[in-house]
Amino acid sequence: MAGQGLSTDEVQGIREALAAGRKPRVVFTAAAGQMAGQLGQVVELTDPELSEEFVVVRFGRDELPFSPADVAIAPKGAGRKPAEAKPPVEEPPAPAEPAFVLDAPPVPAPRREEPRVAQQQAEPKPARRAVKAVKPKGPAGLTVTLAYADGEWTVAAQQGTKALAKPYVVKPAEALRMVALVDVPGVQEAVEQILAAERAEAEQQAEKLRAELAEIEARLAELREAH
Repeated sequence: MAGQGLSTDEVQGIREALAAGRKPRVVFTAAAGQMAGQLGQVVELTDPELSEEFVVVRFGRDELPFSPADVAIAPKGAGRKPAEAKPPVEEPPAPAEPAFVLDAPPVPAPRREEPRVAQQQAEPKPARRAVKAVKPKGPAGLTVTLAYADGEWTVAAQQGTKALAKPYVVKPAEALRMVALVDVPGVQEAVEQILAAERAEAEQQAEKLRAELAEIEARLAELREAH
């Protein structure tokens, strides 16, 4: 009976076996459809983040990807041919004792006709190859991230595990326009609150600088009058 699929530990064991140069044998489960009960060899494990069918199995001349639920570890001894039994040695028949008939002509034995059996040559039927349709792998997902931290807005882009653009700084106005494209309740309000807080802080710093500048100009005026 086929198993219930590969566990996480069994997948790790197969990965280690492939790294050591071995090709573990597996048996197809009922989830594999018509191939259930057949044996195959794992030749590769691809990236499970790109597709759930990352277990590549060699079946005959084909190498097809399957999910861990489609295959299970083959039991020990599966697929091996049993040893052929040697035919018993037949002993030669004992020689028949001669029969003597006195004063009687030999009687011919009745002719025995062997029944003819019509032998029909069975025509081999072409084997059906169970081929599982391979799902085309689409491009990896694209992620664009707009983030705010330490008073700066940054934008980054990533496709799958590959970084397309490292985080770079954008102006607050540009960040607000990006958020306006996303019609999600609460997001634009949160961005406007952040910008309002930054505006208030900038105004306070401007007022402080104006006061310091006025003080410096008054001091400069006093120094000029002293001359």
